[in-house]
Amino acid sequence: MNATELRQQTRQELNERLIELQEEVFNLRFQLAAHRQLDNPHAIRAARREIARIRTLLGEDDRGVYQLPRSED
Repeated sequence: MNATELRQQTRQELNERLIELQEEVFNLRFQLAAHRQLDNPHAIRAARREIARIRTLLGEDDRGVYQLPRSED
């Protein structure tokens, strides 16, 4: 997912996606440490980059640089 698509999501959706990606990276690294062949070796790198994008957007929202859409609860 690119930054433009991520900016359209609410803070809660980004936090949920961040948790999913962190679990995915953990599982992929665990498989790699267990000497299993990964289906897509690039998946770890791609997930880590998306984590960085999400953290950047959350940081921008915290500092007021860019406002994320608010949830309509």
